[in-house]
Amino acid sequence: MIVLAHDQAATATTAVPAPRAASQERRVVVASVPANHVYVRHIAREDGTGPLRLPDPDPDQREVAATQRWWPPVMLDPAWAAEHDFDLFHLHFGFDARSVADLETLVATLRRRGKPFVFTVHDLRNPHHADREAHDRQLDVLVPAATQVITLTAGAAAEIRRRWGREAVVLPHPHVVPFETMRAAAAARAERSRGRRTPFRVGVHLKSLRAGMHPRPLLPTLVEAVQELPGAVLQVDAHRDVLDHHGARLDAELRRVLHDYAERELVDLRVHDYYTDDELWDYLGSLDVSVLPYRFGTHSGWLEACRDLGTAVIAPTCGYFADQAPVLTYGHDESGYDPDSLVEAVRAAYDGAGAPTPGVDERRRQRAAVAAAHDEVYAAAIEQTPGGDA
Repeated sequence: MIVLAHDQAATATTAVPAPRAASQERRVVVASVPANHVYVRHIAREDGTGPLRLPDPDPDQREVAATQRWWPPVMLDPAWAAEHDFDLFHLHFGFDARSVADLETLVATLRRRGKPFVFTVHDLRNPHHADREAHDRQLDVLVPAATQVITLTAGAAAEIRRRWGREAVVLPHPHVVPFETMRAAAAARAERSRGRRTPFRVGVHLKSLRAGMHPRPLLPTLVEAVQELPGAVLQVDAHRDVLDHHGARLDAELRRVLHDYAERELVDLRVHDYYTDDELWDYLGSLDVSVLPYRFGTHSGWLEACRDLGTAVIAPTCGYFADQAPVLTYGHDESGYDPDSLVEAVRAAYDGAGAPTPGVDERRRQRAAVAAAHDEVYAAAIEQTPGGDA
């Protein structure tokens, strides 16, 4: 069994096995759903060798590669899977765009054609769904049908074993931020630490208030906790659709509370449109700690981006965030919220208790090992799959 697991006794992510030399054999062609997502791009080798992942078809022009939008994923259409040429099907995200019946037809099509099906379970609880039933029903189709199952943490693997009796390969989340940006952020942070003292910045980003977010009970706690720390600032960011008067997802009560705090200079409130990637890296790199206001979820790319940029993370006890990487934690899930634990976590971050940032060399080694591990998973899946009628 391949396990590239985070060692909680250490500050680094252990990467095993060591990467192998790129094979001269024919490249495995993967129908990856999606292909142009940062996670998927970063489980590939930096030099472009290894499996060939087909580009995402444009949802509006199916025979044209997508340049921007990959959702809803065309490859999840059973008709696409029946007609196109590939060696292996690898699903990550986007299946919430399909009905349970569609997914049943998809896996039956793959089985009939003798196409191996690899499924990486990123979410055991969909952060965009207030109710878990629909996602659970989709997982009940996909997990049992997969030739090989991958997930990101030992905790998620244990849940998969408990719920479906499947043994998942555990591969850690790779870097999110480009390596050159990581280097620049590390240099900027070191320069700030050598200069005059800047405010200790605690950040909460509400994005567009997806279902898994539950920030309102956290805000009074954070305001009080940050006020007690000399030189600390609480920065709250949100998208315009949540806090503008005519926003499509306006939360009027949250808007009132945040503007009241801002008027009393208790929070640095910033309302803006979606960040570009570069803007997001600048934002995360400006924080000392990022608080994740989730009441349910499983894993987090945001968490990994913070680590890449040297920003400590305070994560809730729901999901498997603490399994994913070294973080500070506070009690928050669908059953309740523990304000005292959040205060303790903020104080610990202020006192420098956050885990060391993984450097570029470490992240580069991890990426190579994860890519090599995917080669092994793909080879095992192909070997396990009997030929179909193609």
